[in-house]
Amino acid sequence: MKNCELETYRIALFQEKAGLAREDAATHQNRDTVTLDQQSVGRLSRMDALQQQAMAQATQRRRESRIARIDAAIKRMETDEFGYCQNCGEVIGKKRLDLDPTVPSCVTCAKG
Repeated sequence: MKNCELETYRIALFQEKAGLAREDAATHQNRDTVTLDQQSVGRLSRMDALQQQAMAQATQRRRESRIARIDAAIKRMETDEFGYCQNCGEVIGKKRLDLDPTVPSCVTCAKG
């Protein structure tokens, strides 16, 4: 893989990671413990608040998973393993990497 292509992927991964960190900071309050005034809020409002909290926590878990994939891809770049399938060692297609530079395997191995 050419250095300019690798640098393009690296920049895209760092930008995505920074965007995920901004989203995380912006939604931190939504994941906090739900506290409601029991006298002024009805049961449906409490249920709605708990559901919103659960959805925010699920979104956070997906963000954390994506960040882990990004970190793994960056590590593969540093060890010159980026762009090669972790299972068979073949080159991962450029179109596949363009779609998602965090993929660790070629299409054949991904299919199973």
